[in-house]
Amino acid sequence: QVQLVESGGGLVQPGGSLRLSCAASGTIFSIYVMGWYRQAPGKQRELVATIINSGSTNYADSVKGRFTISRDNAKNTVYLQMNSLKAEDTAVYYCNAHHTLIPRWDYWGQGTQVTVSS
Repeated sequence: QVQLVESGGGLVQPGGSLRLSCAASGTIFSIYVMGWYRQAPGKQRELVATIINSGSTNYADSVKGRFTISRDNAKNTVYLQMNSLKAEDTAVYYCNAHHTLIPRWDYWGQGTQVTVSS
């Protein structure tokens, strides 16, 4: 059973930074596409960023240039560095691991709250 545990959320002022971490266990970490998604109150869950084993990344337009996703396969951990945070970044952030060829291999963390407010 794959387990994903997020950490690093919190309250930050506009323009500030946070770094989220997601530690994976119970799997061969490197075979998965890792991603961060977020869900704001009253809105659907949306993609923030993904990263594959080679390091290739993909970002939502709303976070390009401000957020950076990275992974450390030796530590089974994926990170999301968030800079220049805005109020509209406020959401619950979820870590995801999925295998592109095996749809049922799709796992989610419990989420971590990020609140951007003065």
